[in-house]
Amino acid sequence: QVQLVESGGGLVQAGGSLRLSCAASGRTVSSNAMGWFRQAPGKEREFVAAIQWSDIDTVYRNSVKGRFTISRDNAKNTMYLQMNSLSPEDTAVYSCAAGSRRSELSRDYDYWGQGTQVTVSS
Repeated sequence: QVQLVESGGGLVQAGGSLRLSCAASGRTVSSNAMGWFRQAPGKEREFVAAIQWSDIDTVYRNSVKGRFTISRDNAKNTMYLQMNSLSPEDTAVYSCAAGSRRSELSRDYDYWGQGTQVTVSS
């Protein structure tokens, strides 16, 4: 089992920044990749970004490229999502996930955190 705990969400004005953290514990060696997903009210969950633990290869959804940066600290078993130039369209519950391979599909992830709310005001 892998436990994931997100933190860092909150309320920010448009154009502002937030950094989300996802701390992993448990059998983290079984998870080769981690990702961020988000879900806005009334919408489907969508992929945001993903990273492999073993290298720095990353992937982003088009709408966040150049604004969001995913990273990880292997020593701390923690993943981050630096979010800059936030817009109201980024408002959602952000969840981190862990799986065996990097993927943009939520079904490829085995473990999920509880989520953290990000609200961007206009």
